[in-house]
Amino acid sequence: MIILTCIATFFVTHMALRFEKECRKAGYDVRIVPVPRKISASCGLACRYSCEAEKEIKNICNLKNIEVEAFHHLED
Repeated sequence: MIILTCIATFFVTHMALRFEKECRKAGYDVRIVPVPRKISASCGLACRYSCEAEKEIKNICNLKNIEVEAFHHLED
């Protein structure tokens, strides 16, 4: 069975912190993590979140003007 991990990467650290704060405030389990080696990102921080919540999380980003570099789906 393939397990997907969903990761958001950011251009700046401030956006990673806002992403975590706003998603947690909305009730989602989001954690700041180092950017996985498979991915490169400008600020070195990423956020891991539930893939099932991706649509809602992207909506939060749009509403709160959180700039995400990219959304990634990684196989564990």
